[in-house]
Amino acid sequence: MARVLITGGAGFIGSHLCESFLGRGDEVVCVDNFSTGSRENVASFLSHQKFTVIGHDVTRFIHVDGAVDMVLHFASPASPVDYLELPIPTLKVGSLGTHNALGLAKAKKALFLLASTSEVYGDPLIKPQREDYWGNVNPIGPRGVYDEAKRFAEAMTMAYHYYHGLDSRIARIFNTYGPRMRMKDGRVVPNFIAQALKGEALTVYGKGTQTRSFVYIDDLIRGLHRLLESDYHLPVNLGNPHEMTILDFAHKILELTGSQSPIVFRPLPQDDPQVRQPDISKAREMLGWEPQIPLEEGLSKTIQYFKERLQR
Repeated sequence: MARVLITGGAGFIGSHLCESFLGRGDEVVCVDNFSTGSRENVASFLSHQKFTVIGHDVTRFIHVDGAVDMVLHFASPASPVDYLELPIPTLKVGSLGTHNALGLAKAKKALFLLASTSEVYGDPLIKPQREDYWGNVNPIGPRGVYDEAKRFAEAMTMAYHYYHGLDSRIARIFNTYGPRMRMKDGRVVPNFIAQALKGEALTVYGKGTQTRSFVYIDDLIRGLHRLLESDYHLPVNLGNPHEMTILDFAHKILELTGSQSPIVFRPLPQDDPQVRQPDISKAREMLGWEPQIPLEEGLSKTIQYFKERLQR
């Protein structure tokens, strides 16, 4: 049994991590300022004797009494809607927040995991994207606040690893979907599902030829645990190597929901990545991990979750 502190623990991925560690018998400390996380995501854990919630902004010094075995840093706005609305907090949580989380891990002699992102690759000029690709990021574009925050967070994590000898891991997470995503998250999965279920037009940006790859939340959580159990400190891609165009994805959502919604096209946002496909050779080799849940199965579970939300 371990005592695990998760920043951003009330967020989409963070809440699933809280649940998985509690299921293993570990003690979980969830730290969240609820700017984009939701108390509803962790409501079912509140009565658990091994679960604690601390309302705190991690850009300020983090203090926790007692031992901590792992610090998992997942605090950050993660969708374009959020980080375009909160550009400075996004930069602060990637810089100051990461520094504070690393400082806590160092003080507690804890294992540290950084939730990085495929966005460190920017609008990539190669595909699939390997971990040794340095990316194609516009640092002063509207998406730069998120991309550069995560790139800085990776640099800070590696500095703590090499200079302080901190035991650290870096997960570069690709598009992940599943229950507990916010209805108005702004990303393509909740957007399309909500629009389809409401009978609204599905909004496709550009011509819909840009590609994404989607990993179901249960697969990602399994990959994160494998990474924590490894001794590998360099970044590892965690995602689904099967890419598809956004237009094909829209048709898949219409098929699975049985919706008659039309598809409308809107101008492509600035710096929107044209391709997104992970090379997961390292995850397969180092962690023995790859996605197992088929897209249709994961989407069906997610659609059911959104149906229940809309009914409430």
